[in-house]
Amino acid sequence: MTDPYRGFAGPETPRPEPAGDGTGFVRPVLWLLLVVFAVANMVTSSIGGLSVFVGIGCGVATLACAVALVVHHRRHGRRS
Repeated sequence: MTDPYRGFAGPETPRPEPAGDGTGFVRPVLWLLLVVFAVANMVTSSIGGLSVFVGIGCGVATLACAVALVVHHRRHGRRS
């Protein structure tokens, strides 16, 4: 039985795969940096002798990596 909402279109053709744009390494690097900065943030927060600006810097870097991952996902989608 045919689909009445499909109309008289021809057979479906598969979507072509997007060409590789060289961003395959960006996501793993961002994840690695996110983990490294999050661990550094935890370590600097637990050690009392370090400057508070080091901890804030690690926190800001962690937040920046998380935002970059979200932006990358929204622009490129999940391909793997």
